[in-house]
Amino acid sequence: MLKVHFVAGTRAGRVVWLLEELGLEYEVNIMPFTKEGLKSSEHRSRHALGRVPVLEDGDISIFESGAIIDYVLERHKNGGLKPSSDSSEFPFYLQWYHYCEGMVMPPMNQIVVQTILLPPDRRDETVLNQAKNLLTKSLAPVNENLADKDYLIGDFSAADLMLGHSCFMANRMGCVSEEMQNIKDYVARINARPAFQKAITMGE
Repeated sequence: MLKVHFVAGTRAGRVVWLLEELGLEYEVNIMPFTKEGLKSSEHRSRHALGRVPVLEDGDISIFESGAIIDYVLERHKNGGLKPSSDSSEFPFYLQWYHYCEGMVMPPMNQIVVQTILLPPDRRDETVLNQAKNLLTKSLAPVNENLADKDYLIGDFSAADLMLGHSCFMANRMGCVSEEMQNIKDYVARINARPAFQKAITMGE
């Protein structure tokens, strides 16, 4: 059976969301967001940097949420969530799937560092404001793309598992402005999906 090593509020939510959408059986190792949990020798044997998610599938153990999603869709898919390579949507599926980690998550990571991970005396307001500005710029094309679509390529796909999860987290952090109504509506649609609710509330 598939096993997910999971911490609430992290990219591991994408993997649980996927497995729920596909109706696959899995088990979860819910870990605390602590040095003792993530940096233990046991977990470092799964991920050398002590990060999540990690997926175990029999003798296979892999990390990186995007790689895990691709792996599950190829080896265990039960309903698609990915357009065929010859479809007109496929190039845009790839674009938004990778836009998440390439453009949206770097400034989000910096915001998390500056507001949560660093102690107050080490935080830098200039760095925080730069990250917020970059995140706003990075989300603008997403907002524009969603003007005439419910999901990133029209139908719900694994691109939404990646970028939609990040849009939800950005909105929860207060980083989606009221002017980005398309993203706010998109986040509401995602939040209404039962599979997403299972993933986003797990471990809280």
